[in-house]
Amino acid sequence: MATDPADLLRQHGIQVTAQRLAVLRAVTGQPHSTADAVAELVRAEIGAISLQSVYDALGLLVSEGLIRRIQPAGSPARFEDRVGDNHHHLICRVCGRVVDVDCAVGSAPCLAAADDQGYEIDEAEVAYWGRCPDCIAKDQAASHADPPPRRRSRKTAAHPGS
Repeated sequence: MATDPADLLRQHGIQVTAQRLAVLRAVTGQPHSTADAVAELVRAEIGAISLQSVYDALGLLVSEGLIRRIQPAGSPARFEDRVGDNHHHLICRVCGRVVDVDCAVGSAPCLAAADDQGYEIDEAEVAYWGRCPDCIAKDQAASHADPPPRRRSRKTAAHPGS
């Protein structure tokens, strides 16, 4: 975060509180965190805070454009401080890891829909799904592991020595 978090809140007319500062720092420090993960980070920094207070702070910061809320299909909402650039996300189907990815070409090519049906489009949300490099490596390592021991046939097991 380039600007001091307290100054950033003040610039947006948000009252500065320890809870809001801690939530903003948590999202900045761990982008793509869920509200539960943000709450854990905040508790580690300032002590007790209710999950509802975390949700309230996240909601306020989203409404003021200081953070962005994304919700990949089948996943809880996640929060990040990279706002205003219409970037997209890569999401691992195995471990759920989320990383940022810029639009493929130009400044905002994803804003040119084939048929905008009269909408004035100002943002596009794209999620690329697949497997992250770590999960691919784990899968490859598992496939190269020693094969399981061979089972004895029923005939051999029932009649040893035949």
